[in-house]
Amino acid sequence: MSQHEIPLLRIVRMEFNPTLVPDFLNMFYETQPKIADMRGCLSVEIKQDIADSNVFYTLSHWRSEADLNAYRSSDLFIKTWSKTKAMFQGKPQAYSLVQPV
Repeated sequence: MSQHEIPLLRIVRMEFNPTLVPDFLNMFYETQPKIADMRGCLSVEIKQDIADSNVFYTLSHWRSEADLNAYRSSDLFIKTWSKTKAMFQGKPQAYSLVQPV
């Protein structure tokens, strides 16, 4: 199995302007079903940092790296990410994780 066929977990940490958190959450919950419908997306969820209420993490499981990359090239991602970036207070961090072999 090549690296592109291994299931992965994508974690994105985002820090938001406090006044824009409600806008971000509304956008996320509207977009979540569309992301979940993307080819290869197994699940997508959001978590809030317990110590900093302006920090959120999205966790998405993908069938493969190729599926994640296809989503990242989609109009849905491009439009959503553009709107999301405008709400940031800090620089986002993204990680793609796989099971050790």
